[in-house]
Amino acid sequence: MDPGSTCSRPGQLALVLATLLATPAGALEAYTIAGDAIPAPLGGEIGDPARGRALVLDRTRGNCLICHRVPVPDEPFQGTIGPPLAGVGARLTAGQLRLRLVDTSLLNPETVMPPYFRTEGLRDVAPQFRGLPALNAQEIEDVVAYLVSLRTP
Repeated sequence: MDPGSTCSRPGQLALVLATLLATPAGALEAYTIAGDAIPAPLGGEIGDPARGRALVLDRTRGNCLICHRVPVPDEPFQGTIGPPLAGVGARLTAGQLRLRLVDTSLLNPETVMPPYFRTEGLRDVAPQFRGLPALNAQEIEDVVAYLVSLRTP
């Protein structure tokens, strides 16, 4: 969206403003929000679905399974708080998935999903992790590549 254009949906102005504030100076790769998506890959990175799958299933890094179910039947103890991820690649674009991983609170301030790329304004972050994203740009792109590949409900 061009900064001088008219916002056509409620909340779109907030997303445009969030774009301007999304990246602290020198901290993380800049990104632009368009509607409900971040259309361009973070840092121009290309995602790898196999690495993304490993991150989604890793209970210490991505920890996606605490809230979501994935189409991996032999993976025990999957969550039910968030939406199931089977078929998510048919429901959302890569850009929409990217924004939800970076900071879904830009779309839903009441979300329980943590921001995986935002570092400012967080609470209860252990000192050794302050100022660091939960996932770096390459990892975000890897998870996006995996999620886009999940096309069957």
